[in-house]
Amino acid sequence: MNTSSTTATHRLGLPIGLWVGIAALIGVLLLPLPSDLPVAGHRVLAILAFAVVIWITEAVSYEASAIMITSLLAFLLGTAPTLADPSVSYGSSAAVGMALTGFSNTALALVVGALFLAAAMTHTGLDRRIALVTLDRVGVSTRRILLGAVVVTLLLSLVVPSATARSACVVPIMMGVIGAFGVDKRSNIAAGIMIIVGQGTSIWNIGIQTAAAQNLLTVGFMDKMLGARVSWIDWLIAGAPWAVLMSALLIVVVLKMLPPETDSIPGGKAAVSAQLAALGPMSTAQKRLLGVSLALLLAWATEGKLHGFDTTSTTYAGLVLLLLPRVGVMTWKDVQARIPWGTVIVFGVGISLGTTLLTTQAGQWLGAQVVAHTGLDQLGTLGVFAILGAFLILIHLGFASATALTSALLPILIAVLQTLPGDFNRLGMTMVLGFVVSYGFILPINAPQNMVCLGTETFNARQFAKVGIVVTLVGYLLMLVFAATWWHWLGWM
Repeated sequence: MNTSSTTATHRLGLPIGLWVGIAALIGVLLLPLPSDLPVAGHRVLAILAFAVVIWITEAVSYEASAIMITSLLAFLLGTAPTLADPSVSYGSSAAVGMALTGFSNTALALVVGALFLAAAMTHTGLDRRIALVTLDRVGVSTRRILLGAVVVTLLLSLVVPSATARSACVVPIMMGVIGAFGVDKRSNIAAGIMIIVGQGTSIWNIGIQTAAAQNLLTVGFMDKMLGARVSWIDWLIAGAPWAVLMSALLIVVVLKMLPPETDSIPGGKAAVSAQLAALGPMSTAQKRLLGVSLALLLAWATEGKLHGFDTTSTTYAGLVLLLLPRVGVMTWKDVQARIPWGTVIVFGVGISLGTTLLTTQAGQWLGAQVVAHTGLDQLGTLGVFAILGAFLILIHLGFASATALTSALLPILIAVLQTLPGDFNRLGMTMVLGFVVSYGFILPINAPQNMVCLGTETFNARQFAKVGIVVTLVGYLLMLVFAATWWHWLGWM
């Protein structure tokens, strides 16, 4: 039966998810055109439906999906009448320009800069040194190692702007510690450590703006659709207190649901010290990179306070120092293979799709439909956040990429916020909804760092989900509390 199924799939020639995406595209195009929706907007919504399906099903790679979306925009939008003059079509040249507009967005430039910083950390080994020094200081009893995993995640979130890169650095170190403990790889101790690495990374993606690509994409949409953005330090002030509390709660949940077999394990301290000693003294390159990283943290934190340069500008200034001959720590050849260029392409096209939803009035029309048919306009600010936040958490179960989720839905949610009546901070609401986008706690496939940890075979998907469901519920309720208190007091709600 499996053989015939496989043969049928081969005869189709395309993955089933791609067929479903094509069907969604055609289905939306065949729907009657509403009188208040431009033809161009109608076609962009069809492309969005196609994108959502292939992103959820992972029918093709994200890089291939980006090229497909660009081509669809070129042909479908290029032959659509313009909003200004319905007797004139956009033309393929203008449509391609719209499909590529995301590549001129400062958020994309910041993502590229962040990827270079992450590559520099890996190239010099500074990320590994930071992790080992932290573990050496925190201690390696079972409870302290769980705390150490969270502290390492926090520190690396400040200086390594890539969740996947952070987990890829921390996981081998933690596996070395587990091996030194001499415990079974499928023990509760090993499972707890790795689940904390994966879920702790997601928690600190929320607390620090530069920790995750989806945050930078959120900032890009803020700029484009709201004409303003949240600074690095303001994001930190809003998100870090929640992340600190959630980190503590994560440790408690793991200890309760995966109780360690023993409280004290000999050999762990020696293993960490041995790995640290094997690194030798701190290299000149590591010292330079650490200095630049600290300077960038200072520049990000004082944006708008001590200087007027945005995060992208200061990040690129740091990269100049890191790439300078004799002064820097890397060359282009050192890092080019470490940069996931496909991520850059997907990011640029994601911004383009979101921007096109706006310029063709598709996003505004969809936002008005959501408001008209859900009763959101009858709710207060907290009720709106509660419903939209819960929606994002549920829909994330179908996405393997928070960046794809942000590209598909955040422009629509911003349009919903713009449509809603009342006097509330739409920029702040966008930020806290951006927080919820990072909720990849339930399924390992919902975040790349989860999959890196799952690859260690220290836990299974059921154990991860058991912890993740509790973490998701607690985190969601804690966000509602913060929305009613801390974020309200800060003026974001």
